[in-house]
Amino acid sequence: MAQPILALTMGDPAGIGLDLTAAVWAARAGNSCPPFVFFGDPDALRMRAAALAIPLSTTLVSDPGEAAAHFDAALPIVPLPLAKVAQPGRTSSANAAAIIASIEQAAASVLTGTTSAIVTNPIAKATLYAAGFKHPGHTEFLGALATQHDPGKTCHPVMMLVSDDLRVVPLTVHVPLRDVPAAVTAPLIERTAKITAAALSRDFAIARPRITFAGLNPHAGEDGTIGREEIDIIAPEIARLKTQGLAVSGPHPGDTLFHEAARAGYDAVIAMYHDQALIPLKTLAFDRGVNVTLGLPFVRTSPDHGTAFDIAGSGRASPESLLAALRLAARLAKQRAEGRCA
Repeated sequence: MAQPILALTMGDPAGIGLDLTAAVWAARAGNSCPPFVFFGDPDALRMRAAALAIPLSTTLVSDPGEAAAHFDAALPIVPLPLAKVAQPGRTSSANAAAIIASIEQAAASVLTGTTSAIVTNPIAKATLYAAGFKHPGHTEFLGALATQHDPGKTCHPVMMLVSDDLRVVPLTVHVPLRDVPAAVTAPLIERTAKITAAALSRDFAIARPRITFAGLNPHAGEDGTIGREEIDIIAPEIARLKTQGLAVSGPHPGDTLFHEAARAGYDAVIAMYHDQALIPLKTLAFDRGVNVTLGLPFVRTSPDHGTAFDIAGSGRASPESLLAALRLAARLAKQRAEGRCA
């Protein structure tokens, strides 16, 4: 590859992914956007750009590795036709095959080295489930694709949300709240902490990452009076991780971990459940947060928002999170390629 290029998936074409893709490329001269190749339906993207009066030139490519040479003049696209014309806000399981193929082909390109990292536009999991999709979401699907590519390695994908102000990892992700306590186990804590520490060192150049844990219960259990998970599971595992050389602390009450002074004391927080992690991140950086998948053999980022069907095609969606995801993917891919560490 003459110049590194990112792979950008289509996401659900009824959502804001098409809006943002066109907007980011059209503003490339002034937004420091790294070059990317789009895996998706060229007609759907052109139609959305035209509806939003976004100037867009495109060129079709069969080899993603050749796409970088075209990016300045035209957005390179690996064409994946939709079965049904995409209507903003009206998702259709008829297009699930193309959405899935976009993820598969983008992942294949980064696994074979023709692209440097993958950035995923948001999907609607229910739309894919209706067409027989078997994975809880993007993260798990990418882990399965990586394992298929190299059956000798098992991937344990971990979600990290990143902004300039905060890095946070949900220990459990898309789990009903009533099931979270049973899902908080010592092996999961150990695996998540080690994957997070390795990623902070390798990808973020932090020589000795400081990781702090949130408690599960209010007041981190308050010495067992509001729950015993901290005493029985979380604190003992943190103590064991310390004996292995990790710079870990906690568990701390979740309501005291995210103010400015507290954030100065760690490099990342491992929260116990989805909203405990995402609420502070989105409060601090709603339009700038990036979802990074740790534990994969390649770099994957995504904007930290969903399909936003209600505003798709309206021109109201902010491209800032997608742009941040593209920039971070390029930076992390460069970091890995150069093998630098603080």
